[in-house]
Amino acid sequence: MSDEAATATTAAEAPAAEPLAHGLGASLPHADARAKTEGTFPYAADLWAEGLLWAAVLRSPHAHARIVSIDTTHARAMPGVRAVVTHEDVPGTSRHGRGTPDRPVFASEVVRHHGEPIAAVAADHPDTARMAAAAVIVEYEPLDPVTDPERAFEAEPLHPDGNLIRHIPLRHGDPEAAGEIVVEGLYRIGRQDPAPIGAEAGLAVPRPDGGVELYLASTDPHSDRNTAAACFGLPADRVKIVVTGVPGATADREDQGFQLPLGLLALRTGCPVKLTASREESFLGHAHRHPTLLRYRHHADAEGRLVKVEAQILLDAGAYADTSADALAAAVSFACGPYVVPNAFIEGWAVRTNNPPSGHVRGEGAMQVCAAYEAQMDKLAKKLGLDPAEVRLRNVLATGDVLPIGQTVTCPAPVAELLTAVRDFPLPALPKDGPEEDWLLPGGPEGAGEPGAVRRGVGYGLGMVHMLGAEGTDEVSTATVRVHDGVATVICAAVESGQGFTTLARQIVQETLGIDEVHVAPVDTDQPPAGAGCRGRHTWVSGGAVERAAKMVRTQLLQPLAHQFGMSTELLQIADGKITSYDGVLSTTVTEALEGKELWATAQCRPHPTEPLDGAGQGDAFVGLAFCAIRAVVDVDVELGSVRVVELAVAQDVGRVLNPAQLVARIEGGVTQGVGIALTENLRTPRGLIRHPDLTGYALPTALDVPEIRIVKLVEERDVVAPFGAKPVSAVPVVTSPAAIASAVRAATGRPVNRLPIRPQAAVVNAR
Repeated sequence: MSDEAATATTAAEAPAAEPLAHGLGASLPHADARAKTEGTFPYAADLWAEGLLWAAVLRSPHAHARIVSIDTTHARAMPGVRAVVTHEDVPGTSRHGRGTPDRPVFASEVVRHHGEPIAAVAADHPDTARMAAAAVIVEYEPLDPVTDPERAFEAEPLHPDGNLIRHIPLRHGDPEAAGEIVVEGLYRIGRQDPAPIGAEAGLAVPRPDGGVELYLASTDPHSDRNTAAACFGLPADRVKIVVTGVPGATADREDQGFQLPLGLLALRTGCPVKLTASREESFLGHAHRHPTLLRYRHHADAEGRLVKVEAQILLDAGAYADTSADALAAAVSFACGPYVVPNAFIEGWAVRTNNPPSGHVRGEGAMQVCAAYEAQMDKLAKKLGLDPAEVRLRNVLATGDVLPIGQTVTCPAPVAELLTAVRDFPLPALPKDGPEEDWLLPGGPEGAGEPGAVRRGVGYGLGMVHMLGAEGTDEVSTATVRVHDGVATVICAAVESGQGFTTLARQIVQETLGIDEVHVAPVDTDQPPAGAGCRGRHTWVSGGAVERAAKMVRTQLLQPLAHQFGMSTELLQIADGKITSYDGVLSTTVTEALEGKELWATAQCRPHPTEPLDGAGQGDAFVGLAFCAIRAVVDVDVELGSVRVVELAVAQDVGRVLNPAQLVARIEGGVTQGVGIALTENLRTPRGLIRHPDLTGYALPTALDVPEIRIVKLVEERDVVAPFGAKPVSAVPVVTSPAAIASAVRAATGRPVNRLPIRPQAAVVNAR
């Protein structure tokens, strides 16, 4: 997108370009949009089966306790109860986990976090199941919980694997380097819950061969299938996962600790079993964003150019490891942000505590450090007397620069262009301070404050995320494209979790084959694996696999025509449903060429390999990077400490726009999630116990909290190693917007604002 064409857009505005009928670049609507709007979309909570039983799970009321005894006698004797299972009834592997299998299916000797599963019940009515679960008598010996991650280093081991999950010491450059200007800071990031729209639900159906089928809203069905098979003591081919409608996902959607009791009960009873979690159970069960403690020291020269960054990063993993090792790698690798830092010395730790488990949530690791390093850049600007945007511009990364992990940035990195775009975008008008004006106070239209106490602030955030997995993760996806009777079908186990993969797959086939009617088959584990639906990886690896398969079918379609006219297939093109040759001799429709034919092809996409970080935190660990710049404008009532985000101006490098409307929606969704992180979302856990595990106590931003979101620039500089040249778009706004909002509150109040979410007392200025 050129500078002249760069304009602000919102979801309500049409894309600047004329929308195409189909194919890449068109604003094709979601295939399931109508069903979701009409309420006919089949979510897991809607499933039913003949002879259905209902499940309930008994969870620990303690954050840390020794289990003295478990008595299921009363529960088993209740009328209508068909089965009760505990740790003694797990026939296979008793541990599971997304990254590290260190979590028991059911607690046996010790409870390590509030809500840990103890037992599960199947009964003929949901109320009976819940009462039976409550009738399981567990004798606990409460233990003092370790809830401060700094205490975990000296505390008694909470787990057989110890309290330290991973330590990464990053060493880059000269440890003796020093700058004339030094700024320091201590920062804390709270615990965020992914808060899915629909709580976890699933159905397990036993099979005649002794296996089981699980109908779940899984975002990584093959991994979940393998975990379940190991737990059930079955070969993988006797466990099948069928992906039902996913009601939105900004993390690993399904808690495996939810899936496994469901399957065990179906195998034990020989009946279909359904489990629908309450909102409280959802909060207790799934993983959360890592609370993080960060200490920073930045060195710069007299002109504000960074000389050295020193940092200590401590991630609270909660009771189990999950994906904490990966989150720590991202946090340490991006601890300096999208800036050129010749010398960096970072210490990162992830530790176990008795807090609720942490795991993969959009932008994990990168979001926490972004809030800290951007606060440091604000401090540096203030100490030097420079504009905050100018300090950032003097240090930004560009293609060819080297990250602190020693990896060269080979992908497009237009960070300066992004920052300049948001800096130069016109600021929103200031409201007049007068009783006749419709003044919107930070507390809302009926806010209790006074307009005279409101101050406006402007702040900036620059963020970066990695694409796909990291540190040697084998990223691969397989897809099949089949064409029959003029209709194309895509078979790929990439789960549609709201990111738009099914729409993208349709567009790819339309673009490549010129076929209007394209269907995407439902996902199950009988298909080849496609991997997890996170970090935008399905756009790259699964979209790439669909493209390759579609191109193979295209060759099959064109070869007979090319042979007939004595030319190569490269001299033929497909456009607007027609096949034509370069010289105009051949002209026919795709429909005519397909008549009586059935064509299909299967292909894989595997990006180039990466490597683990070494003992000094060095290595080519990432496939690619994506960047974002956000300027936040806020109004702060400095007497009450209430904050209203007025506007967020966003500039992002997207590689290539594949679906304009979908891209805008993804960016706006990511920015909105960041607003929640910055201002409202904080899962409070005094002594390890989740307080108010509901959507009343946990404050998500509503439509009234969402500011004007102005997408002022989309840089379409294609990444040559990525299919279509596109980059993922939803994670990096989540990473960047909380830092930008905090920066704006600092500008409005002069307060340090070193904690997220921003508490009212942090924004109060004593003297007006």
